[in-house]
Amino acid sequence: MKQTQSMAITGGTGFVGQALVDLVGRRDFALRSLARKVPAKQRGVEWIKGDLGNRASLDRLMGDAEYVVHIAGQVRARDPAEFEMSNVTGTLNAVEAAVDAGVRRFVFVSSLAAREPHLSAYGASKLRAERIVMASGLDWTIVRPPAIYGPRDKEMLDLFEMATMRVLPMPKDGAASLIHVGDLARLLLVLGETGEDITSKIFEPDDGKPGGWEHRELAQAIGASVGTKPWVPRLSEGTMMFAARMDRLLRRDGAKLTPDRVGYMAHPDWVSSEEAKPPSALWVPKIPTRDGLKATARWYRERKWI
Repeated sequence: MKQTQSMAITGGTGFVGQALVDLVGRRDFALRSLARKVPAKQRGVEWIKGDLGNRASLDRLMGDAEYVVHIAGQVRARDPAEFEMSNVTGTLNAVEAAVDAGVRRFVFVSSLAAREPHLSAYGASKLRAERIVMASGLDWTIVRPPAIYGPRDKEMLDLFEMATMRVLPMPKDGAASLIHVGDLARLLLVLGETGEDITSKIFEPDDGKPGGWEHRELAQAIGASVGTKPWVPRLSEGTMMFAARMDRLLRRDGAKLTPDRVGYMAHPDWVSSEEAKPPSALWVPKIPTRDGLKATARWYRERKWI
C-alpha cells in the first residue's frame, strides 16, 4: 500500500480525533491538526490554531496535505442553526480549502443519522454536508459510523454511569450497531494509505455483530462491563421526550438527551448496512465489543469518571 506522507485532520482534540492522533503517532506520518485551543502536549502533531470558520487556518492546515480526514462537527446543539453552522458551513469551508490546496484524498466522517435526515436536525445537517463533499470534485470517501464508544468518550458515559446504579433505560424497540473508536481510527487511517478503489464510496463500519445490538442486550453488556445486572426499562418516544425536557431543565446547555436526539434514538433501525461495509481486504474490526466495553469501563474508573 502507498504510504501517506502528509496528513491533515480536523477535530484532532476530540474523541475520534485523539484516537486517530494516537494511531498516527506510531507511524511515519507528517500530521497537522486544526484545534481551537492548541494542546499543551504536542504529541508529534503540528497544531494549527483555528476553527472551521477561519479560512486562513484551514489554508494552513491543508497546505501540502495528501490526505485529509474531516472529523470536526457538532453532535449536540441548542437549535438547528448551530448544526448548520458547524456541520454544513464548516464542511463547505474545509472542502473549499482542500480543493484550493490540491488535496489528493478527502475522507468525511459523517453519521448513520444521515440515512434518516427527517428524524433529526443533526442527521439532516450531516446529509447536507455529505452532498457538499460529493459535489466537490475531490477523491472522496464518506464514513458513516454507528454509535462510537471507547476511552475519552463522553457521549455514552451516561450509560455506564447509570449501569453502575443498576438501572439503564433504553428505547422501547429496535437495535443499533456499535464500533470501538480504535477500530474506527484504523479505518480512517487505512483509507488514506490504500490503493484500493474507495473513491466516491459511502461506508458503514461496525463491530461485526450481525444485526447489531438489540437495546436490552446492549444494556446488559454495558452492565456486565461495570459488574452489574441493571434493570432495563423500555422507554417510549413520548417518555424519552419528557426526559429530554427534564435534562434540559437540569443541565441546561450541557444536556445530552436533547429533543433532537430523541428523534433518532426512537428509530428502531440503526444497524450498519451489510452492503455498505468496507471491503474485508481493506479493513475488519479487531476489538470485540464486550471486551471493548470492559476496557472502556476500566478507563473511566481509573480516571474516576464513574
